[in-house]
Amino acid sequence: MFCTPDTSKQNPFASFSLRKSRTILCVLALLSLATTVASAQATFTSLHAFNSIDGVEPYYEYLVQGTDGQLYGTTYLGDGTGTVFKIATSGALSVLYTFCATAGCPDGDFPIGGLVMAPNGNFYGTTSQYGLDTVGACLPGIYGCGTIFEITPSGTFTVLHTFTGPDGFSPYANMTLGTDGNLYGTTLFGGNQSACPGGCGTVFKLTPAGKFTSLYSFQGSDGENPIGKLFQASNGNFYGTTIVGGASGTGTVFEISSAGKLTTVYNFGAGTSPGGPYAGIIQGSDGNFYGTTAGGGTTSFGTVYKLVGKKLTTLYNFCSQPGCADGNYSYAGLIQATDGNFYGTTGSGVNPGGTVFEITPSGVFTTLYTFCSQANCADGSDPYGGLLQATDGNFYGTTLQGGEQNQYGTVFKLSTGLGPFVQSVTTSGKVGAAVTILGTNLTGSTAVNFGAASASFTVNSTGSAITTTVPSGATTASITVTTPSGTLKSNATFKVIPKINSFSPSSGPVGTVVTITGVSLTQTTKVTFGGVKATSFTVNSDRQVTATVPSGAKTGKIVITTPGGTAKSPTTFTVT
Repeated sequence: MFCTPDTSKQNPFASFSLRKSRTILCVLALLSLATTVASAQATFTSLHAFNSIDGVEPYYEYLVQGTDGQLYGTTYLGDGTGTVFKIATSGALSVLYTFCATAGCPDGDFPIGGLVMAPNGNFYGTTSQYGLDTVGACLPGIYGCGTIFEITPSGTFTVLHTFTGPDGFSPYANMTLGTDGNLYGTTLFGGNQSACPGGCGTVFKLTPAGKFTSLYSFQGSDGENPIGKLFQASNGNFYGTTIVGGASGTGTVFEISSAGKLTTVYNFGAGTSPGGPYAGIIQGSDGNFYGTTAGGGTTSFGTVYKLVGKKLTTLYNFCSQPGCADGNYSYAGLIQATDGNFYGTTGSGVNPGGTVFEITPSGVFTTLYTFCSQANCADGSDPYGGLLQATDGNFYGTTLQGGEQNQYGTVFKLSTGLGPFVQSVTTSGKVGAAVTILGTNLTGSTAVNFGAASASFTVNSTGSAITTTVPSGATTASITVTTPSGTLKSNATFKVIPKINSFSPSSGPVGTVVTITGVSLTQTTKVTFGGVKATSFTVNSDRQVTATVPSGAKTGKIVITTPGGTAKSPTTFTVT
């Protein structure tokens, strides 16, 4: 017995001839390696059905929460050309911008990825075509190579970069905000054209002011066609995936530094993911990496996997239930919610409208909602985009189709009982650094704390954001905000970066006790002299550490390590 879900949209990039056609069957006799349970607690709400004027087909995007508490996103089409929209959590939607506003579409067209918000409160996104009024500038039949843009919450639009081909073209994924304040992203094509027709794709960096740097051009053997969103891991490097390429030609997981040094972490094999991973990869709170594939596994309909080092473990095989009731073709990937579990979507399933699912780090799988459960798919169909857990605790996402006339797509909310929290836009900073904290119903808040350190703050007029600075004495820990309704905790640890101001004496032999002064030194875990670890040190206060010059120490910088990062002395200690 086999299940045959709708495959008409299994390859939304068929026009680009990215992948060879393949027959995919779901063998129902195969059992999943993980436990599956049914959902009895998720509450689904359809917030908005697009009507072709305000948007059509929100694609591979993740909605993003703004400082005004509203959610922002893009549609691939809309009035013929694509839009940027904002929507209240109650469902009121307005269009901020319609693409191809002038002849030749210098602003770009067909935005496939969503938006990312920078610390300045503005949003940044990409378009997959136009920007150049030239047919075939990147590939025959393709109109322009795409753009990167900035848009304010009020709709002021600026083109920051126009792709030309060698620097990449057709960016499909959401960009990622790095801890350095820059934006990082990928292009599906472009770069080195000697290895792949039209180029194998690139990784790039963009400052909020618009300075563009091409960091890496894929060669095919190290991966080809990156489409998933990048994720910055705890080591400061970014991780991503490619659809094809690599040792087996079926995709890779890669690591790349902010300077552009790329390492292939994992090559997908023919039996694991014949079509490669469409989605990016994320680092869980346990330090391991988690992701999804849109094909492969024991059913050929995709998997959820965990990557520890270079060892991959399949946590779940999609389409393991009769009729693919658990869904298949996960294009968007995962997010980790405040309960520690992972949440994602599948593009199709039993109806075949797709699903929203939950999976624990150990692989216990739950189908939370099945789309096309309403007449004419009024609730939406084909959720190709990922989920956002907003600060009210609920999940928000989009569907590619369904809704009005069963064709234009929707915005939806899914409540699973998770409570509200706060989220800092930036996740690290030194004492004195400006921080914006997002939340819900923050008006009347009486305290903001970074660890045990209290910070002065201001709540904005909508009660959905707080502006503050990292206070003296702050430690790497959760941020807490005391509101009239109770204390809210941040969904991620805020890392306080240490700083060394000076040390004394400036030189000495092994055994010399050196007094190091600086800021945010309370959580010091290691001190090194010229790269050699001190076996003895004492944390005297947040501003002072004393350390003994160890045997084998070399002349060089003193470095202190804390959970928030590392600090290097401004001058050299001389070992005599």
